[in-house]
Amino acid sequence: MTDLKSRALAYHEFPKPGKISVESSKPCVSQADLSLAYTPGVAEPVRAIAQDPANAYRYTNKGNLVAVITDGTAILGLGNLGPLASKPVMEGKGILFKRFAGIDVFDIEVAAPSVASFIETVVNIAPTFGGINLEDIAAPHCFEIEEALKKRLDIPVFHDDQHGTAVVMCAGLLNALEVQNKALTDIKLVCLGAGAAGLACMRLLIAMGGNKANMTLVDSKGVIHSGRTDLNAHKQEFAQATEMRTLAEAMTGADVFIGVSGPNLVTQAMVKSMAARPILFAMANPDPEISPAEVHAARDDALMATGRSDYPNQVNNVLGFPYIFRGTFEARAKAITQPMMIAAAKALAELAREPVPTEVLAAYNLDQLAFGRNYIIPKPFDPRLIERIPRAVAAAAQTSA
Repeated sequence: MTDLKSRALAYHEFPKPGKISVESSKPCVSQADLSLAYTPGVAEPVRAIAQDPANAYRYTNKGNLVAVITDGTAILGLGNLGPLASKPVMEGKGILFKRFAGIDVFDIEVAAPSVASFIETVVNIAPTFGGINLEDIAAPHCFEIEEALKKRLDIPVFHDDQHGTAVVMCAGLLNALEVQNKALTDIKLVCLGAGAAGLACMRLLIAMGGNKANMTLVDSKGVIHSGRTDLNAHKQEFAQATEMRTLAEAMTGADVFIGVSGPNLVTQAMVKSMAARPILFAMANPDPEISPAEVHAARDDALMATGRSDYPNQVNNVLGFPYIFRGTFEARAKAITQPMMIAAAKALAELAREPVPTEVLAAYNLDQLAFGRNYIIPKPFDPRLIERIPRAVAAAAQTSA
């Protein structure tokens, strides 16, 4: 761990601090170039945009520029460390947008004294951008922020901690159900974690055919049931009339476990109590709710996914947000809709069922990889992602417009 710490700090410091920079996309090596890049030539696109705002997409980088914005209240698994401490994560997000989808990013860390002031800040800077990616904002105010911005802006607004997680998780779960011979409409599901990610995952699963009546949500105080008086409106939406009160009780007979909570909260006894051919998505980072080794020691019929790259079946948001935004930009859509997210999830699931290209095997130093218990979701360096996912998202945008 000490070696990782030193390598991570050196990576971020050298050869110059940070991970992203701004580079010119046009030549500026002569007086003629300068006269076009700035005065007097720059006046022409200014006039064109003033005459028709849509020309901003023609003459500026607006149509390929995302704002990655946070208030630093929920940084990875580290909690509320403030906006400045979140900057390495936001820069990292910028790298992923650029590397996987060719999208430019400005990272913006907002020190807002209230939810309302955060919303106003984003609204006021929105003309610069073609899309807004909200990141690492704690629940429940992340819901209020996203809802308000979607109503007030004419560009896509996407909270990746909610919807990016949901899209990739749903893609993996569709394939896990296929491998384990279970149906989405019939499964008994337990979700541990009722924050932004957990609620978004459940909502998207329901939209794709999941049965809400068979979903039990569990938070830090236990099962979310209709007798509780401490539930916000978002949790109340999933409150069930049930006698179950603990995670252990909820896990008994469950087909699927979805974890978006914290480390080591699931025991081998809980895994043993699940139904035949169980599916566990333990996605807490960096340490999952239960390790694959513990699961496989308890059951030989279990299918396991985590959020980590050193285990099979990584549920990684990089499989979602770059391509969702790329498809959204290609369609010039003003919002990222539920049908677009479903299209992304289905396209991801379908891709994992196809033969794996040799360049993917080489990138991961593997001899073979085929659809099954240890491969239910594409690898992040699969070159087919940029072809398939944006196309599916753009098509859904046109259909649902």
